[in-house]
Amino acid sequence: MIVRIFNDQQYRLDDGLHGELNDLDDAVVAAVDAGDESAYLATFAALLKFVRDHGTPLPEDELVGSDVLIPADDFSFDEAAREFTGEGLVPDPTEA
Repeated sequence: MIVRIFNDQQYRLDDGLHGELNDLDDAVVAAVDAGDESAYLATFAALLKFVRDHGTPLPEDELVGSDVLIPADDFSFDEAAREFTGEGLVPDPTEA
């Protein structure tokens, strides 16, 4: 799976990590739905860290479509309230 973090780069993640990535995405959505900004900041940071820690950065000259697009680190709580809704940014592993 290819994941792009805006203002960063693309990462290749093992497909076996899809469920863990989806769980983090669900946690971000739950924090936003609850109106809990501090939980949002913590879970969104954990989502970005997960991708960076487990992904392999793609060379900048390798053009590959992204399966998942994640906003940059400075994505605000108000912006998240508009984007992190429903199923979130990461498709459910059973639907991917």
